[in-house]
Amino acid sequence: MMLDLVDVFASAPLSGNPLGVVHDGEGLDTETMHRLTCWLGFSEATFLCPPTDPAADYRLRIFYPGGELPFAGHPTLGSCHAWLAAGGKPKRDGVVVQECGAGLIEIRVKDGAYAFRAPPLTRSGPLSEEERLAAIAKTGVDPEAVVEAVHAQNGPGWQVLRLRSAADVLAAKPMPTAPTGTDIGLAGPCEPGAAADWELRAFFGDHQGRFREDPVTGSFNAGVAQHLFDTGLASGHYRAAQGRMTGADGLVDCTREVDGSTWIGGRCYTIASQARLGLP
Repeated sequence: MMLDLVDVFASAPLSGNPLGVVHDGEGLDTETMHRLTCWLGFSEATFLCPPTDPAADYRLRIFYPGGELPFAGHPTLGSCHAWLAAGGKPKRDGVVVQECGAGLIEIRVKDGAYAFRAPPLTRSGPLSEEERLAAIAKTGVDPEAVVEAVHAQNGPGWQVLRLRSAADVLAAKPMPTAPTGTDIGLAGPCEPGAAADWELRAFFGDHQGRFREDPVTGSFNAGVAQHLFDTGLASGHYRAAQGRMTGADGLVDCTREVDGSTWIGGRCYTIASQARLGLP
């Protein structure tokens, strides 16, 4: 049983969101998968398993410190990268199909970049006034900077506060604690001429009640992109930056195709490959 360490949505190696990917993960039980995820200390770890759906190339189990997730974005791209690097051969040229709790997820691979087709939102629409006030308090944003507060659930239960500007996003001072399962993110437009079009931050409550900031978050970017495209706040393609306040320098490409699908992409780098796990 082997472990890869992959850097996902990175502008260069060691600048994105780290991920632990375990090959032949079907040899571990659920409790051990969760314990290993907590021990690694990353926002998520994944376990590659044989598919049960004949249309899939592999099945992925995704864990974060609070438990198992049906879907998450940076684990999807990083696991695809690790599967291909280990010799995986997709059934279709240029497209890998991942089976996970959210169903079948398509991943495009081109010129060293990866992009997943965002699954449908399972919840959308505005936050209640109580939810909006709680999200503002937890993230420590200026209430006057909040333009919109919506659900963008697609696995994690993301709540989105859209702010006036990228500067407002970077100025947020989140609380140190939050219950497990709290998923709140911020998005604000960058100044014209900046390297990215939108600045994002994402926070989650871990298994110890800490309110942690995720370096770069595929599922959150997917939810934000679907909302921005659906409401006409973005069209065609834009680039999001995330991770500045964590020391990361993540870049995420978000594209709306003519068929209405949304694709979330970025680059992955192998940091360590095929480390043998000493687990039963």
